[in-house]
Amino acid sequence: MREAQVERITSETSVKVKLNLDGNGIFQGGTGVGFMDHMLHLLARHALFDLQVEVVGDLHVDAHHTVEDTGICLGQVLKEALGDKKGITRYGWALVPMDEALAMAAVDLSGRPYLVYEASTADRTVGELPVELVPEFFRALTNNAGVTLHLRLLSGENTHHIIEALFKGCARALREAVALSERESGIPSTKGKL
Repeated sequence: MREAQVERITSETSVKVKLNLDGNGIFQGGTGVGFMDHMLHLLARHALFDLQVEVVGDLHVDAHHTVEDTGICLGQVLKEALGDKKGITRYGWALVPMDEALAMAAVDLSGRPYLVYEASTADRTVGELPVELVPEFFRALTNNAGVTLHLRLLSGENTHHIIEALFKGCARALREAVALSERESGIPSTKGKL
């Protein structure tokens, strides 16, 4: 089983994340930010990851530290669970509709962190989540996992649908990229290392 667990404690948050890449799509726990929990739940479900998240954050200030530190820990646990990346598919992509919203996601488990995020919404919040924290979450995840992630909104009007399509797209791309390939016995790189 490709599993890992990380813990991050600061003066602003306490975050514990456990991840099983070969799971069944089960999400447990929460961040205290309802819409963020909804997104993590569907990320786990559509990536087929088992994901446990326990976060206590300074929500009396705002959701920024909670969301960003959750992304940091998810990135760290993803990197650790992948190990040396031997036998993985490495690349994954998805085109995901959510009613009127359509999102494209592409990921490379390259070891090189880079985020391209091209999505905007008319609303500033959805539930108690400020929309500006969505790219912050993905930036924290990519920087700490060491992955390249492209997220692009192709169409959409409803903020909930837009963000959900982005998270589902990311989930499906990760599901494909972390999958073990029957034909790949080594590291999927001409360098011999990712």
